[in-house]
Amino acid sequence: MLPTPCTSHVSFDTIYEPSEDSYLFLDTLSSASESLWLTTHFHPAANPSNSTAPLIVEVGSGSGIVLSFVAANSLPILGRRDVLALATDVNRNACVATRETATKAITDRQGQDPTTPTTIKSTYIASLMADLVSPLRPGSVDILLFNPPYVPTEELPRLPSATEQDEEASEGLSRSARFERESYLLSLTYAGGRDGMETTDRLVAAIPDILAPRGVAYVLLCAQNRPVEVRERIRAWGGGWNAELVGSSGVQAGWEKLVIARIWRDV
Repeated sequence: MLPTPCTSHVSFDTIYEPSEDSYLFLDTLSSASESLWLTTHFHPAANPSNSTAPLIVEVGSGSGIVLSFVAANSLPILGRRDVLALATDVNRNACVATRETATKAITDRQGQDPTTPTTIKSTYIASLMADLVSPLRPGSVDILLFNPPYVPTEELPRLPSATEQDEEASEGLSRSARFERESYLLSLTYAGGRDGMETTDRLVAAIPDILAPRGVAYVLLCAQNRPVEVRERIRAWGGGWNAELVGSSGVQAGWEKLVIARIWRDV
């Protein structure tokens, strides 16, 4: 069993605390079947383009536990130790937390291995405060990870007009305004709007543009998101696009509670 990155340094006042969905991501990516798929897909022998290090991006990284897990355990999961890790999140606190989680996990897991001292190791690049994949170059992402706000809500969260999202500007806020701001940041981690899919639909629509030719995206969905319909919608894109449901948290009342969709293009 691969070690879970430490998040004891993270304050969960405004950051999503790792839960069942987070651990489903870890279990799915490290499973024997998915590790085999990833290793085969990104092995240099499979494609000449695989000679370059794959870029892994977690969108909405929160505590950074998923990105850190893959980067720190890249050898058993991907069959290589030269991966580059990057994160995006609209919450500055999450960006800082991800940086600490990732650097510690990579150092603990890969930095102290005396058996391969000259082997290239995973590299954490940065956490970008941004909306989804907006700052990234088209065709640049090799592995995209997204644990979205998937709970159906009447509308998406809106920042109260009396507060500021900028962490530095929030220092002078009143107690009530600070509470509103923290509540807003937390609501961003779960409130998905109509069918819980408003944010996810935006990300999925960006996948054909943002993924590299060898790229693959992993997106978590709940039963109310209608994952089978999402899968079929992606398959209908044509051009070699494919999707499979590769991870599940189990069945409740005839429905899979949580699933992970793998999205890629057959080339």
